[in-house]
Amino acid sequence: MKSLPEILKEIRPEFDFTASSDFIADGMLDSFDLMTLVATLDKTYGISIQGTDIVPDNFKNLQTIGVLLRQCGVQA
Repeated sequence: MKSLPEILKEIRPEFDFTASSDFIADGMLDSFDLMTLVATLDKTYGISIQGTDIVPDNFKNLQTIGVLLRQCGVQA
């Protein structure tokens, strides 16, 4: 199963997501990227991220995305 950094790298290969603490503020992810990421996470991990959870604070960095995934039952 792909790791979170690998998934992010597929969406935006030009960025090093391990080096950022705020993907959105750093211009690494935009709203289209977030929707792509949510769809990819849903498919990869067999989950369904609720619309109410699709907010910028949940996608700031690897840690916040990891917390969201754990809330959905994924051991990421």
